[in-house]
Amino acid sequence: MHNVIENRFIRAGLFIVVFSWFIFTVYEFTRSAVNIGKFNFVVFLLDTTGTIGLAFRMAAGLMALLTISFFAAGRGLTEPETLTSLRWIILGEAVYLLALFPSGIIGLIIPNIGIVIEWGIPCIIESIILPFAFFKLFMELKPQHERGGALKWGLTAGTVYIFVFWLNNAGNWIYTVMEMGLAYLANYPLNILSFTLTVIGLFALALYMAKFSRELIKRGAVEEVDIQKVGVIATLLGLYFLAVYMMWILFGSVGGWSPWYQWFLGHNMDLWAVCLPIVGVPMTFYRRLS
Repeated sequence: MHNVIENRFIRAGLFIVVFSWFIFTVYEFTRSAVNIGKFNFVVFLLDTTGTIGLAFRMAAGLMALLTISFFAAGRGLTEPETLTSLRWIILGEAVYLLALFPSGIIGLIIPNIGIVIEWGIPCIIESIILPFAFFKLFMELKPQHERGGALKWGLTAGTVYIFVFWLNNAGNWIYTVMEMGLAYLANYPLNILSFTLTVIGLFALALYMAKFSRELIKRGAVEEVDIQKVGVIATLLGLYFLAVYMMWILFGSVGGWSPWYQWFLGHNMDLWAVCLPIVGVPMTFYRRLS
């Protein structure tokens, strides 16, 4: 794994992705903070908890940026220093996800099946299962622990994350069809493509990640991680976000503004993932570039 970081293409890609993640989070935190208190009490409550969560993600992003900067500069860190940095990054992300729990509760109790699908279920799952996996990973990333446990919970968190991406985006597309009518899909081929990439494509990627993780967890050896497959997963995930975003850039809000565009462009905290191919592609061709 050390040799992976030594690869200059992967190192540069990681720096760009982490930098993008941090800057995007700073932007979303600022936008959220300045809007607190502008709406009713429920929105105020959700905005406040969400903003606090974004503050923790921002801190995690800063720690990640500082960590990768050492490697990008060719200095690197010792193993204990790297593990300590990773633990704080993971903890910050876990708290960010926990802050989504109130949104999940509100989304479940609103008497609207569309809101439950679009909002309630995804927020509940990502605010309970993901933090649990991250806290387990946090505990396993101690220098004295075997790496098998960290591998297990890291892969588990990664798999659940992709399933959450699918739940969030598929839920919003389904809600959009419920609100706008089936014609919003049937009359616009680009919407059919976006819907298919989201509901079927992301789900297929999540299943592939689950299969990859299961096989690797059984072996339990960090040294057996297939960097090329990790690169393929990261690239495909990033290309999904990039493809949907570019469709909007090139063709606008096909069929008119809808809950889908409101979600993807206005409330999506993961648009930074469009940068993932920058690190995913060199990982995919890792052996060839090393």
